[in-house]
Amino acid sequence: MPNAERLLIVDDDSSMRMALYESLSSCGYEVETAENGADALVKFKNGQFAGVVTDMRMPKMSGMDVLRGVKRISPATPVILITAYGTVNTAVEAMKEGASEFIMKPFSLDDLEFAVKNVLAANVQLKSDKDEAAAGNICPHKELITQDTKILALLDMLKSIAKSKSSVLIQGESGTGKELFARFVYRHSNRRQMPFVAVNCAAIPAQLLESEMFGYEKGAFTGADKGGKPGKFEIANKGTIFLDEIGDMPLHLQVKLLHAIQNRQIDRIGGISPIDVDVRIIAATNKDLDAMIKMKEFREDLYFRLNVIPLNIPPLRSRPGDTELLLNYALQKFTDLLNKSIEGFSGEAIELLMRYDWPGNVRELENVVEYAVNMETDSQISAGNLPDRVCRVDGGRFERSGGLKEKMDRYQKQLIGACLIDTGYSLEGKIRAAGILGISESTLYRRIRELGIVEK
Repeated sequence: MPNAERLLIVDDDSSMRMALYESLSSCGYEVETAENGADALVKFKNGQFAGVVTDMRMPKMSGMDVLRGVKRISPATPVILITAYGTVNTAVEAMKEGASEFIMKPFSLDDLEFAVKNVLAANVQLKSDKDEAAAGNICPHKELITQDTKILALLDMLKSIAKSKSSVLIQGESGTGKELFARFVYRHSNRRQMPFVAVNCAAIPAQLLESEMFGYEKGAFTGADKGGKPGKFEIANKGTIFLDEIGDMPLHLQVKLLHAIQNRQIDRIGGISPIDVDVRIIAATNKDLDAMIKMKEFREDLYFRLNVIPLNIPPLRSRPGDTELLLNYALQKFTDLLNKSIEGFSGEAIELLMRYDWPGNVRELENVVEYAVNMETDSQISAGNLPDRVCRVDGGRFERSGGLKEKMDRYQKQLIGACLIDTGYSLEGKIRAAGILGISESTLYRRIRELGIVEK
């Protein structure tokens, strides 16, 4: 396995250390463990690790000390801190020191696996080589690769409003990179030294979203007996909170969010007194909020509070000048990640890729290139190693041979697989995937089984 997937686990509790080791090893990561902070930093200095997961409270050297030590050696390496004694101040301090994630005990191993997957993916995407900006017509932040005049104009506008406290509402199709634009605003704001906290309103089950956002006090509900937990708003205090998929937020939580925006206060579940918060809110959605308001599915008053500074991201098909630029960037990214030597695309492959309309936008483009890099054995990406949906020709005819059922199965497998990569393979992720695909949950489970789709 490449070094990019190697993890270091640090915990003085041998049983917890073994549980973390077995859980993350079963996900395909190469895992090394350390029983104390000093041992961990020696191993980190002498090895190559994609990320570090450390307990907070350990004798002699704490998890915060491990975090600082890792950042001194390798500032770009993501660190996840785990603790049973979390407070808002501790969480904020950890974020300011560079922690990528702060996990409160008790937690499920699924929660840990999800967090590790997310921070590693984000780190790959955020690694930038500033020399690539020397061309001048490419956005200097590598994760926002563009030479499109509309996008460059949007970025100039975002720089001008970044220092404002006003809310921003980002709208655009799925896969256009709305979180990247949110982070762009954050990086250019006066709050860039404070936390940026992202909440995916669609990925968290509705019954848990309230406690994740607003926190809870000890004894607020069954299982809330560990001293309470700060919510994302408290952790983001003085910083920025990014509410992704805001259109999926339940109506009763929309009311509570509206109260938080209007009064700059939040109420923990089971709390007695409100807690003052100072956060800049950036929200994003791929849904038609105007239509949802008419259907009474989204509050109009909340919409006006969020949509102070509107931002509409154009889809990739409307900016063809970016397509080849992004294809070459993605090719470099995945050849480095997968340790392969591929120099470019064949003429036939690039023609097909440039003709494709990219309904899934930049996210789909990266998915297609990653697939092709995995399949390719030569020095160029050939048309034969592109997904079937990209290889259509005029009139909808496929260039590949085979019967209709074989082609349909192959296409469905790729479509369902790509959707599950976005939503996750958890129960909640599959429920969401079924909704996106417009099929019943039972049909989705049957097709996963029949098509042999496995978690990636």
